[in-house]
Amino acid sequence: MLAFWIDLSVPMQQTLIFMIGLTGGSLANYVIYRFAYFQPRKISPWGPTPTGTQREWFDRIPCLGWLGLRREWKLHGRGFWIRPLMIELLLPIGLLWLYRFECLDQGLWPAELRSLEHLSGYQNGAASIFWTHVVLVVLMTAATFIDFDERTIPDVITIPGTCLGLLLAASSLQIFMPTTVFIEGVPYGGPTTFDSPWFHADSDSLAASECLMVGLSIWSTWCFALTDWRWSSALCRRRGFFRAVKHFTQGVFHYGYWKILFIIWSIGTLGILVVWNWQGEHWHGLLTALVGMAVGGGVVWIIRIIATWALNVEAMGFGDVTLMAMIGAMVGWQAALVAFFLSPFAAILIVIGRYLVTRDAYTPFGPYLCAGTLATILGWDRLYRLWLADNLLLLGSMLLWFSIAMLGLMAVMLMVWRQIKIRMLYS
Repeated sequence: MLAFWIDLSVPMQQTLIFMIGLTGGSLANYVIYRFAYFQPRKISPWGPTPTGTQREWFDRIPCLGWLGLRREWKLHGRGFWIRPLMIELLLPIGLLWLYRFECLDQGLWPAELRSLEHLSGYQNGAASIFWTHVVLVVLMTAATFIDFDERTIPDVITIPGTCLGLLLAASSLQIFMPTTVFIEGVPYGGPTTFDSPWFHADSDSLAASECLMVGLSIWSTWCFALTDWRWSSALCRRRGFFRAVKHFTQGVFHYGYWKILFIIWSIGTLGILVVWNWQGEHWHGLLTALVGMAVGGGVVWIIRIIATWALNVEAMGFGDVTLMAMIGAMVGWQAALVAFFLSPFAAILIVIGRYLVTRDAYTPFGPYLCAGTLATILGWDRLYRLWLADNLLLLGSMLLWFSIAMLGLMAVMLMVWRQIKIRMLYS
C-alpha cells in the first residue's frame, strides 16, 4: 500500500488526500449527528431521512449537498447547515496542509536535517505517520463537536479508535513520530518508542515475560475501566465494605454492555499474545501504543479523580479519559503528555470568555485535548527534542516522585480555588 502511495506523483497524492478529506468530513458529520449520546439528529444526508422530507442523491455530495439541504431549516433551525459545510470544506484543506508539513517539508524533523540526504528514505515513515494522523484527525473532529454539543464523548468513537491505533502500531513501528538525537554532532533518528528518550529496550528485553505482563495489564485495565462500575464510599461507611462490594459488582454486570467488553478483551488478549510471539517491530510498536494508551488515559483519569475530590464536583468526564487513551495509542505517551499540558493554553481564553458572558464555569475539555494534540504534532521537534526529552533525561529516576509531587500540588491549588469560589458565592 505504501509502495503504491509513494509511486504516485505529488499532484496525484494531493488530489487523493483532498478526496479522502471530503469523505472524512462527511463521515465526521454523520457520526456527530447520528451517534450523539443524548439527542441524535437526522441532519446528515447519510443518515435517516426526517419524516415529511425527501432527499436526493446530490444531497450527499460533500460540501455542495449542504447548500441544497438548507431547505430543511424549519426542521433543524436557521443556519444548521453552516457548521457541517465548514467541516467538510476545512478538513480536506487542513489535511493537505498537514501533508505538506509532514511529507514534503519534513516538519517533524529538526530544521537543520530536512535537506540532508539521509532523510531521502523518510518517505515510507512519513507516509505511515501522515495516514495515522489522518485517521486521528477525523476521529478527533467528530469527538470535538459532539463534546461541544452535549458535553460528552461517546465510546462509539474512542473505543474503535483506540483498537484501530493498536492495530496500526502492531502493523508498523513507523507510525510514531521521529526522535532525533545528536551524538558528537552526528544525528541519529528513529520512531519515538515507549522507551524514548532512554532507548533501553532491545530484542531480549522486549521478549521478556515482564513486557507481556505489562501489555496484558494495560489492556485489561482499559477494558475494565470501560465497564459501568461505581464505588460508593458513602455506602461503604454506612453499610459496610461487603455491601459496597456487592453494589459495585451489581453495577458492573447489571447491563449487557459488559458482554461486549468481554469479547473485546478476549480478542485483544489473544492478539497481544500472538504479536508478542512474533516479536520484532510488531511487538515493539504494539507495546509502544499500549504504553501510550495507559499514560494518555491514565494521566487524565488520575487528574479527574483528584480534581473531583478537591472541588467536590465532577471535574472531567470519563470521555476525556478514553479520548486521551485513543490519542496516546496513536501518537505515543510522550506526545500525549505534551498534548495534555498544551490543552489549557488552547482552552483558557475561551473558558474565561464563556464564564464572563454566561457565568457558566463548566466547559467541555475534550476539544482542547484535541487542539493540544494538533499543536503537539505541528511543534513536535521543538516541543519534544528541545524540551520534554531533555527534562526526562534530567529527571531520570526522579520522574515518578516529581509527578507525584505535581499531582499533590495540583490538589492543594484546586482545594484553595474551591474555598475562594465558596467565599465569593457567599460574600
